[in-house]
Amino acid sequence: MFDSSEALTGTHQVYLYVLVDSASSRNASVQDSAKTPLGSTFLQTEGGRTGPYKAVAFDLIPCSDLPSLDAVGDVSQASQILNAYLVKVGANRTCLWDPNFQGLCNPPLSAATEYRFKYVLVNMSTGLVEDQTLWSDPIRTNQLTPYSVIDTWPGRRSGGMIVITSILGSLPFFLLVGFAGAIVLSLVDTGSSDGEMTHDSQITQEAVPKSLGDSESSYTSVNRGPPLDRTEPYSSKLQD
Repeated sequence: MFDSSEALTGTHQVYLYVLVDSASSRNASVQDSAKTPLGSTFLQTEGGRTGPYKAVAFDLIPCSDLPSLDAVGDVSQASQILNAYLVKVGANRTCLWDPNFQGLCNPPLSAATEYRFKYVLVNMSTGLVEDQTLWSDPIRTNQLTPYSVIDTWPGRRSGGMIVITSILGSLPFFLLVGFAGAIVLSLVDTGSSDGEMTHDSQITQEAVPKSLGDSESSYTSVNRGPPLDRTEPYSSKLQD
């Protein structure tokens, strides 16, 4: 957003202002006529409802000096490195009631409320505003519901019940897939057994002797009726 050359590093700071969204929030000024930045606090502006308040101030850091988390050997140090480059709005929960607190009060924002934010570049040598961004688009905070007031009685569904319902709902699909697979496997087994029977029958047919002398014996073995007596007619013909 701002020029972060070495000439500005160390002599400039960035102020972050917060303002509750309203009809006049886009035109709200964060400096006076002499370009001196406003020093209004959270309590003085009723949490940003009557005007912008300064929530955070941090040093201008060169863009070329960004951290490389890939080079971090210890994972626990990642949080410390990020804290030097990231700014949290609403990170302080004790500044409103701690009488010994010193510095900018940056308490949590209100729930279900739309806020706008502005960054201001301040020259610390002169104490004047040198540059600033436009007010951001409205950003709405979430409305959190305490767990104790969530109704989990029948008719309502908790997170665990939703997970169980999803698992039970997917079981019939897997059962149908398993049943279809069993049918396919049974059909494949039946087809292979039929092929073996056909193959055996071919072997039996080829095993039948082909000689003429054995044809009658083979026919007799198949025909289980009484054997034909052809001896006497044959003998009588020879006598004639």
